[in-house]
Amino acid sequence: MDDVYGVILDSVPVHKSLDLVFVGQNRSKDDFFSLDFQFPDFRPPIAKFVKTREVGEFLSGALAGAMTKAVLAPLETIRTRMVVGVGSKTISGSFLEVFEKQGWQGLWAGNAINMIRIVPTQAIELATFECVKRIMTSAKEKWSQEDSPNVQIGSVKLSLSNSLSWLSPVAIGGAVAGIASTLACHPLEVLKDRLTVSPDAYPNLSIAVQKMYKNGGIGSFYSGLSPTLMGMLPYSTCYYFMYDTIKKSYCTAQKKKSLSRPEMLLIGALSGLTASTISFPLEVARKRLMVGALHGKCPPHMAAALSEVIREEGLVGLYRGWGASCLKVMPSSGITWMFYEAWKDILVGDKDKK
Repeated sequence: MDDVYGVILDSVPVHKSLDLVFVGQNRSKDDFFSLDFQFPDFRPPIAKFVKTREVGEFLSGALAGAMTKAVLAPLETIRTRMVVGVGSKTISGSFLEVFEKQGWQGLWAGNAINMIRIVPTQAIELATFECVKRIMTSAKEKWSQEDSPNVQIGSVKLSLSNSLSWLSPVAIGGAVAGIASTLACHPLEVLKDRLTVSPDAYPNLSIAVQKMYKNGGIGSFYSGLSPTLMGMLPYSTCYYFMYDTIKKSYCTAQKKKSLSRPEMLLIGALSGLTASTISFPLEVARKRLMVGALHGKCPPHMAAALSEVIREEGLVGLYRGWGASCLKVMPSSGITWMFYEAWKDILVGDKDKK
């Protein structure tokens, strides 16, 4: 095609055919050819995907988490300071310390990264919980009606239907949801704690990222991942199991098909309180490991962190900051479930009932 010197593109909308016309030097009618191709219209499949139940649950979780954290950021700041042993040991004293040193803005220290963290975390967690619970429930129902898969180990034959009948789809969904959200968003949790605990050393997000990467590389963003997973597993499992169980029991006792918003708020707060109380010692150890490097002493593992707390403060130290945690967890849990159910009614609607 040595004699080709130009390409003319007809200006047409992208969803129509485009003609590429190659014109030769002689410019005769026969000395050209046309290539026609069609751009696919992606709008219908995208619109269909956005309207699916899974996307609706994902967006509901993201919106619920963002709205909750915007309201409760000051309690999160006080709770984090008390858990890691920074400043006053009382809620009121810690509140006054932050207010005197940094003003009211200090109560929202690290809230930007907290908002960035909570939107994907809550979206992934709630969407994963709903999806896994649905899959497990469907599988158990199918296996109970049909021949379930069997596993042969030597001379022993195990039926998955009988072996897994005692497992709760809600508990499994909660455990998987907690693990998935933690793996995806743990670096943001580490950044949030650094900004909250040491605002002088880490005044903003960009400086925190640069310092952490310079001092510890990528691994510094995943410090404390193992204890976080260990602490998240019992909390997440208990949290979702308690909410679903209390909700169903209450609806059965009251002969109701659904809960009102105040009832969701109360049941969500109660489930958060129960789960937090059970897993709080692990939360204390996890926070110690995550920010221990800031004080020049970092326990090597979770057991060492728990031993250190008991040695220095006794068994009571395992629940240091529990009151502040409850003040944060209870309204946070209740408001999150209330907002989540409300957004799900809007974005999912009848698809959830089906």
